[in-house]
Amino acid sequence: MSGRRCMVNIYLAEDKHFRKHSDRRRKIFIFANCMVQNKGKTNMIIDNKILDSLTAQAKASPRLRMNLNFHQSLDEKCHRFLNAVEPGANIPVHRHPEKEESFVVLRGRIRVITYNDDGTIIENIVLNPSEGRYGVNVGKNVWHTVEALEPSSVIFECKEGPYVPHEEEGILEMADVRSKIR
Repeated sequence: MSGRRCMVNIYLAEDKHFRKHSDRRRKIFIFANCMVQNKGKTNMIIDNKILDSLTAQAKASPRLRMNLNFHQSLDEKCHRFLNAVEPGANIPVHRHPEKEESFVVLRGRIRVITYNDDGTIIENIVLNPSEGRYGVNVGKNVWHTVEALEPSSVIFECKEGPYVPHEEEGILEMADVRSKIR
């Protein structure tokens, strides 16, 4: 059925942030009119309407970012999601010891930085579709972060599930790590 109205759940990425919100807005719902039925499967068209809605939520969030998860559960084997990221969002330098992670820019400009264990930069990559640089795949156990270089930036991310909260050794704690790219 074309034009079917459907609800998509968006979850804040990290459980610890749920506890910071005193209101009951732990889930944000988008009602998307762009859902279509195809041979028994529901498809979502990723268009400007979806990106604009997600970007507005990121701008209103204290974290300056917001995810739209395509996976139905944090236990799924493959996590696919849109991540709207605004300049100034704090994304800690982290790694996934057993997982690769892919980033593809749909809108805006994003910097992806990879690091050695001592915090020195391995690579500083600016992704910008208008310049023909669309994405990057970050290898297993590689320290990395992303930074929005312009407002309304949205990336598609994909990595193996299930979700595992970052452990103590999963975050690179260096006060001057970001200053090394300037």
